[in-house]
Amino acid sequence: MSRKNESTQKAAMREMMKNYLKDTNTNVRDGADVKNVMRDMMSVLLEGALDGELDESLGYSKYDYKNKETDNSRNGHSNKTMHTSYGDMNLAVPRDRNGEYEPQIVKKYQNTVTQDMEEKIISMYAKGMTTSDIESHMQNLYGLEISDSTISRITDKIMPLVKEWQERPLAEVYAVVFMDAIHYHVRCDGHIVKRAVYIALGIDMDGHKDVLGMYVGENESAKYWLSIMNGLKNRGAEDILIACVDGLSGFPQAIEAVYPQTEIQQCVIHQIRSSTKYVSYKDIKALMSDLKLVYAAPTEETALAELDHFKETWDSKYPKIYKSWHEKWAVLATYFKYPLAVRRLIYTTNTIEGFNRQLRKVTKSRTIFPSDDSLLKMLYLAMMDITKKWTGRRQDWSQIRAQLDIYFEERLLERDV
Repeated sequence: MSRKNESTQKAAMREMMKNYLKDTNTNVRDGADVKNVMRDMMSVLLEGALDGELDESLGYSKYDYKNKETDNSRNGHSNKTMHTSYGDMNLAVPRDRNGEYEPQIVKKYQNTVTQDMEEKIISMYAKGMTTSDIESHMQNLYGLEISDSTISRITDKIMPLVKEWQERPLAEVYAVVFMDAIHYHVRCDGHIVKRAVYIALGIDMDGHKDVLGMYVGENESAKYWLSIMNGLKNRGAEDILIACVDGLSGFPQAIEAVYPQTEIQQCVIHQIRSSTKYVSYKDIKALMSDLKLVYAAPTEETALAELDHFKETWDSKYPKIYKSWHEKWAVLATYFKYPLAVRRLIYTTNTIEGFNRQLRKVTKSRTIFPSDDSLLKMLYLAMMDITKKWTGRRQDWSQIRAQLDIYFEERLLERDV
């Protein structure tokens, strides 16, 4: 576009810049000089816009006391350092005496003009990039020098959102809740300790999947799970029809203490892995074949008969396997009472393990986290990224829901679900 066709606003800006360069004897020799001029211009522009905002908020402009209809008034300025793509910039933000004015152009806790840069940094953090990776990336792509501490400060803004998310209200009834834990190393008081991240993933009565909570605690324990169950109840989850869990000792008792009517299904895949951990390589194929006759049986009666047959065949060599299945049968065999569609959903914790695999993929570049909060904020951001794709419900949900309506009719009628 030729200059004669440019807008009045751009022409005025051109004249202003010409006078500015002339009056200040400013020489623009390289990109650094351009950045300095642009930073000063941005500062003046933002301060003028903020003053205009305060005028509008108060209802009268500076010294225009004739139109003043409020007991509120200006109260000087506060200094604020803003991070911009042109370098750090000092900004004088106007204040009012009553503290009612909330800046909009540069919000109260905003410390960068290029807010999209913060979003880019948070997005990169959510994808698992380390702070040093992000620092290098921002320098290469945008010419911005951002320190580790600045990146941490930007991502720390996520923590209030994490807390809010952890305390949000839940649905009254969940069809199925899967519970599992994954483990990470975290630096604590100069030592590296192992932390368990407790995860509860629910499917509501409409068939939609949702992460109900993620909590960083010490090594996995039934006692900690009990506190999580109480937390779910306090947030409005009055009933869970079926809970799917791993083989942690005391886990069923922790659930029953809060949700006494909940049916508990221990993950059969976890049980199989635990059972075959010490089986000889030459026996594994035959043993697994016999074990499959147990967990893949059409009815519980058939499964118990096959379990007795398994004992006769293998008890002399691997006595602990039958003993474990027999002792845990009450929580291992829950799925036998349901039709195939429900069985496929609950007999394994694959639903939550798939989610955990996606979390591990994001965090694989982090062998040690500097704190519990740094671990939690990365997992939260990764979770938000992962669950964006969870827009629909299970394809077979209509069939599953019809079955649940029959099996849990009284409980669902009680809550009008």
